[in-house]
Amino acid sequence: MQTKRETSEKNYFRFWLALVLCLLARLIPFRAPNVEPILATTMPIGRAYGTFLGFSFAFSSILLYDLLTHTFGMQTFFTASAYGLIGLASVYYFQKKNNSVWNYVRFSIYGTLFFDAVTGLTIGPIFFHQSFMSTLVGQIPFTALHLLGNIVFALILSPAIYKFLIRKKKKKILYNLETLNPKII
Repeated sequence: MQTKRETSEKNYFRFWLALVLCLLARLIPFRAPNVEPILATTMPIGRAYGTFLGFSFAFSSILLYDLLTHTFGMQTFFTASAYGLIGLASVYYFQKKNNSVWNYVRFSIYGTLFFDAVTGLTIGPIFFHQSFMSTLVGQIPFTALHLLGNIVFALILSPAIYKFLIRKKKKKILYNLETLNPKII
């Protein structure tokens, strides 16, 4: 007699597919520069795959984009490292939380505020010699749009991406009939 038992395995093809799809979404021309699915994908990847891939996905998303668009520079390491830290934080945050839309939304707010504070308020003054006040004033609408985009993506994409990443593979197992029914008539 055959029975089916569900098992969950890490599917690295899905990890790479998510990375490529995020990269392609970021390459769409004429879109708002801070409305992108990186954080919405980083959260479920960190939850499903753990610290190494949570960090690697977020870091690589920024690094690969900057390499492909020829915008690679010192700011790449600031932004990639900030997103990498968000990837690590998502692992620890979601270890204690259930897979709910509101947990994704809450983390997307924290992650966006952290990212924009760390990168937006440092890169301009350090690399482009902007005054801190002009950077702060310019960062407000950028962060508002960034928050809006990440909240919408967290509501819509993150739970679906998590389900896609952990889609269970059905495995057939052959059980011995005597083990299942030890009575002999």
